[in-house]
Amino acid sequence: MITKEIMIKNKLGLHARPAALFVKTASKYISSIKIKKNDTEIDGKSIMGLMMLAAESGSKLIIMIDGEDEGNAMNALIKLIEGNFNEK
Repeated sequence: MITKEIMIKNKLGLHARPAALFVKTASKYISSIKIKKNDTEIDGKSIMGLMMLAAESGSKLIIMIDGEDEGNAMNALIKLIEGNFNEK
């Protein structure tokens, strides 16, 4: 299992479009992906779970990934977040 804390820098936070992109990216991997904000932990492949986090700009999230492709999954998700949810 690997974990990483990351801050949401996108000025609108983790709203519908970024959440959908996160789930789309996370769903490409077979590893288990969990996201934690404060005391709330959700499935990183669930759009409803991500929306429930209400992660505004400046929120700190902990990404926890466990599985055979965890490194690739983490790299892809970090790249997505640090790129302000641009698919390119």
